[in-house]
Amino acid sequence: MGSVTASSIDRAAAADPHAGSPLGLHRVVEPSGVLPQAAWRLDARPAIWPDEVRVRLERLNLDAASYRQLREAHGGDRDAMRSAVLGIVADRGKMQNPVTGSGGMLTGVVDEAGPDSPLGLRAGDRIATLVSLSLTPLAITDGLARWDARSEQVPCEGHAILFGRSIATVLPADLPGRLALAVLDVCGAPALTQRVVSARRSPVVAVIGAAGKSGSLSVAAARRAGAGRVIGVVRDEQEAAALRGAGRDDSAGQEGSTGQETSAGRAAGLADAVVAADARDPVGLAAAVRAAGGPADVTVVCVDVPGCEGGAVLATAQGGTVIFFSMATSFSAAALGAEGLAADVTMLIGNGYVPGHAELALGLIRDHAGVRSLFENRLRGETEGGTA
Repeated sequence: MGSVTASSIDRAAAADPHAGSPLGLHRVVEPSGVLPQAAWRLDARPAIWPDEVRVRLERLNLDAASYRQLREAHGGDRDAMRSAVLGIVADRGKMQNPVTGSGGMLTGVVDEAGPDSPLGLRAGDRIATLVSLSLTPLAITDGLARWDARSEQVPCEGHAILFGRSIATVLPADLPGRLALAVLDVCGAPALTQRVVSARRSPVVAVIGAAGKSGSLSVAAARRAGAGRVIGVVRDEQEAAALRGAGRDDSAGQEGSTGQETSAGRAAGLADAVVAADARDPVGLAAAVRAAGGPADVTVVCVDVPGCEGGAVLATAQGGTVIFFSMATSFSAAALGAEGLAADVTMLIGNGYVPGHAELALGLIRDHAGVRSLFENRLRGETEGGTA
């Protein structure tokens, strides 16, 4: 399967002014005139245009909101979840959950890079894509036979297509592939958190979902960016204990640190306070954040369930900023909820891309033993559950 020829490009361009577009407009099947993410169906044929790259699939990483929706809709049934994902990809030419609208990302090996590709990739490179599966032409050929549906990470065979304006990174040699994939899947969250926190002077930062992937990296990024106080919000005492333990892991090597918490719940290497609260309970969440040293100047939402908008706004000080990273976020609920609360807050939707985000996230996982332990424990639990 080689690159399409220059003459075929010319013929297609005569019929379609968008042919060969670095945005991938030439891959849109329907409806015409929209970007690939908004398209219902993409052309996932393996022949590449001169500025495209074809990737041999190794693993998909479904985004948390999409995976949760699929698991709940099918009761965790492995065969039903496999069929659902295969059906979406077959129908749409991409992995875009029709309920959540989201996708995820992937790892694989470059099969072929077109001569005009600006991505700097070569055949044989093991890469992770840093663009959503919701806009990536995709074909699966193995029926997902190795996926037992216990994990967001989906081992598979097939191919994907990257456009001229796609983003990808070569996987680091010093980190296990599954760990690197888990980190890169959420690398936009800590990068934007660091940018927002560093623009303020010693702000109070609350991270909702602080024991998860994007949450723990955002806690570490807030600390690095100069937060005056970091409050980690988790869903239950089990997650609270895990996050506090991660803090002790990070503080163990710091000069003068005892690695012990104070009565305020301090975990010196990671969050200053760790509280368990239901992010869907606005009043309860806001009260928990205040009791831990809030309200927050910056609130980072990293949970994958709907209904957390009001609590995030209520937990944030007037003039503060709320960053939403969850694909379960409702724009209308956030905007109208803030209006109804007379909340003067800036609300940002994390779009997953900040320049240098991959390098920043990988650096955090290397530098913070506690954060790495949270990731590894999560992946270990998936493996023990039977994930391929």
